[in-house]
Parts: sequence; C-alpha cells; structure tokens
Amino acid sequence: MDVRRIQTQLCVVIALLLLVTSSAPSWGQDSDPQVRPRVELSVRSWLFTSGETQWSHDASGLDSTLGDPTSKLTYKDNDTHLVGLGAKVHLNRRLFLDGEFGFSVDFDRGSLIDDDYLTGQRLFSRTSSDITGKGTWYVQANAGYRAAEFQNGRGHFDVLAGLQYWRTTYEATGFSRIVCDSSVISCNPPASHLPAIKNTTHWITPLHVGGQLEYRVTQRVSANVKMTFSPVSVVFNEDIHFLRGDLQQDPSFSMWGLGLGASAEPSIRIRLTRHLSLTGGYRVMWNRTYYGRWVNHPIGSGSESAPLHEFQTIRHGVIVGLTGSF
Repeated sequence: MDVRRIQTQLCVVIALLLLVTSSAPSWGQDSDPQVRPRVELSVRSWLFTSGETQWSHDASGLDSTLGDPTSKLTYKDNDTHLVGLGAKVHLNRRLFLDGEFGFSVDFDRGSLIDDDYLTGQRLFSRTSSDITGKGTWYVQANAGYRAAEFQNGRGHFDVLAGLQYWRTTYEATGFSRIVCDSSVISCNPPASHLPAIKNTTHWITPLHVGGQLEYRVTQRVSANVKMTFSPVSVVFNEDIHFLRGDLQQDPSFSMWGLGLGASAEPSIRIRLTRHLSLTGGYRVMWNRTYYGRWVNHPIGSGSESAPLHEFQTIRHGVIVGLTGSF
C-alpha cells in the first residue's frame, strides 16, 4: 500500500466522520464529558490492512559460496480485513484495565517473493508465489493510569503498560521462476501450482509501555492518539517448504529472535448518544529483531544454525468502530 493510498483512506474516514457530525445536530447533546463510564465495550473493523513479514539469514559461515544474506523471503497480504473486540474497565477514578482480541475474516490476497544469493550478492534464484490462505490474530491487555486531566473537562492523558501476542500464518501455493541461474540449480519446472510454503510467525511482547491522549474539540468530538513501545519482543517462526524433498516438513526451517516493537493509532471519536460513540482512525503495528538465529532441518543429517539477519513484521490500515459506555 503506497503513501497516496494511505492518505486517500484517511481522508475518506475523516470526511465520513465529519459528515456524521454535521448531519446529526441532536446526537450527543445529552452527554456529559465529566461523567466517566464504568465499563466500555467496543467492536472495531480494521479495514484494508496491508501486512508484511520479511526475513533473511546469513549462511555464508556454513558455505563460503553463499551470500550475506543467503536467502530473503517477503510475505505480503493486501486488503485484509480484521475484526477487534475490546473491553475497558475503570477500577476507580484513575486506574483502569483494557484489552482487545482481533482476528482476520478475509485473508487470501498477496504474494511471496523468495530470493537466494551467492557470494558477492549474486542473485541466482527468485520465485514468486500467491498467498492463498490462513490468517492472523492477536490479543493484547493493558493496565492504565490517568496521569493528567485538562481544565474544563477538555481531555486527559493516560499512561499504559501491558503485553501482546500476535500470530500470522501464510500459505503460498505454486511458484513462478523470475530469475534462475541454470549453472547453479535446476530451472525445471519453470512453474508449479502445488502447495509451496507455509509460514507461521509468533510475536510475543511481554511488556510494552506507552500513552493515550484524548482532547475534546467540542462536547461530542474528540481527537485521540495512542502509542506504545516495547524494548523487548520475542519472535518464533517456522517455515515448511513442501516442494523441498531434502528438508523435513515439520518444520523445514525455524527461527527465533529478540527485537523491538511499536504501535501508533491516531483517531477521531464522535459521541453519538450518551452511551454510544463512533471511532475512526488509522493503526500501525510493527516488530523487528535486533538478534536471532536461523536453523535448518534437513533429512538424514543434523540441523545447522546461522545468524538471522533480519526479521520484521508490519501491519497498517484504517480503523472504524463503535464503543458502548455503561
């Protein structure tokens, strides 16, 4: 998803929210910003999201003819739709707990690019496969504290600390050879329609910290920004290469690593009634390793380990949702 498309989606969401605000003058007039709900329940759609998982490793220490990186795989999915179910409980005037469970309901468009290099970064193989199935889901939980409140009930700032688990599975079917050096590998067949690769990524974030700012532009319209950062995220990844007869199938390759994580979500919230609000915005979630190991699992011989050069996952898209307050 390019920058122009992101800007277009943001403009559409903001325009729709402003249209709702201007076309319903009686909505929200019975709401009081000073009255704090005890429980909030939300249903949100994460629309038109783009996701990407990319990893590469350096096996040149095992074979001096190989490049650094040796292989680079990039999984991309487009226009994936996720649904998030959330809850927030206020324990007292300042303390609260919140959480969200999200899952994909449409996940079958995308591609896998698999590149292999020799020493000197000579590309000797590139294949392309279609992403044909599986999906992604996540769960997150936070404890929060209201650190500051603005005068005249115009808003507040909360600090957060919590954890998150994120899982994504890609299934790629078939392949087309884009680059193939016949002096290094066999280039037959040039294409296939058989199941090719299954990739499963687990990102475990034991601690993230951040903040959430809400500022009321009018009595019923507020601007919000939520950001979190994790100094330590753990990734476990498994690849199964169905067309590789020299590799085990559960898995063919495995990886683990330590990294960083971050998320950001600017949004606009419109109070429709005293107990119902409409939210629209944009969310970005990102994780990347700074250290890791790659392990192969061949048939008939022991596994070998090499440095994991890079492992990164990112997802971003438009958020639209409803929140009920009680």
